[in-house]
Amino acid sequence: MALRAQARVNLAASERNAAALKARLAPGVELCAVVKARASGHGAVPVARAALAGGATRLAVATAGEALELRDAGLRAPVLVLGALSSEELPVALAAGAEVVAWTEGFVDGLARAVAAAEDVGDAPVDVHVKLDTGMGRLGTRSVAEALAVADRLCARGSAMRLAGAMTHFATADGDPEFFAAQLMAFGSFAGQLREAVGPASPLTVHAANSAATVRDPASHFDMVRCGIALHGCDPMNADPDDWGLEPALELSTYVAAVKLALPGESAGYGRRFISDRTTWLATLPIGYADGVRRDLSDDCDVLIAGRRYPLVGRVSMDNVTVDLGPEPRVEVGEVAILIGRSGAERQTVEDLARRLDTINHEVLCGISDRVTRRYHRDGEPV
Repeated sequence: MALRAQARVNLAASERNAAALKARLAPGVELCAVVKARASGHGAVPVARAALAGGATRLAVATAGEALELRDAGLRAPVLVLGALSSEELPVALAAGAEVVAWTEGFVDGLARAVAAAEDVGDAPVDVHVKLDTGMGRLGTRSVAEALAVADRLCARGSAMRLAGAMTHFATADGDPEFFAAQLMAFGSFAGQLREAVGPASPLTVHAANSAATVRDPASHFDMVRCGIALHGCDPMNADPDDWGLEPALELSTYVAAVKLALPGESAGYGRRFISDRTTWLATLPIGYADGVRRDLSDDCDVLIAGRRYPLVGRVSMDNVTVDLGPEPRVEVGEVAILIGRSGAERQTVEDLARRLDTINHEVLCGISDRVTRRYHRDGEPV
């Protein structure tokens, strides 16, 4: 019998997605696999390994702790911490040998103090990427002059730190082409100024493209692209991964725990949201919002069982959902039920659920909780 709730992750698909993304890049352009937030619920360490096998040469995360997790698992590829780092988090990032992002001279000074105080950092300098905010409006400086000053400060710090890269982040790579083009132009100008300032003796890795920009515009690729959602086989535009030749890596499933007859007037679930208006059969599936099936999917989701599509009815509760099987009890206890994935000719993607929820595939994937068992395989063969 199936587990009550499990996410099966096909690492061969993750590897093929990395290879497909790498094939989009010009020779010499690196693929950085973004595995933050547990690789959007897939599992950071196994997905990182698969991505590296598929052609990625670098990894990126959001937090110092995520970088340390990769190092503790034995991964030795360069790891870039994309997020802000407090004085308490900096020593963790340094212990992981991670590359970090700077956009103020004060951070550079604080990093220098952290490096001086750190133990077992080694002789290699800490690689730092300067971030220009070209329109995302979050991290980074909006001022080209300040970004150049940060780079100067790094170069003046001697051997403890090294100016390793320049970066920005696109706000509308999945839409609004005019704003995307404006960001791209602004960043390209800054990158050119910075390269000229440091000279050929100090090579820089210039990077801007997320998954959407990677598949949308080769002009955004520069020296490296940073791909997360596409690596998992999901559509950066939140439509259909087939449009980009991507292969969804994750399947979310449960099983049929009970089948019972519901007569007209009988109900199922909290609040009696579902009251049967006919004689029908109901199946109870042991998965709920504590596992990541959002309550907003109440009466607004399909479940795939034995190659057929059935509607979820009534409230999504913490641990269970109910589906309407219709007048014929075609489903038996113990059968696998798919919420994300394929069953026979039927398919339900993360993007399908995201559209029902008026959100994006990232949020659906990140919402799959740790209570859901992850099982890893390569095209069906357990790993």
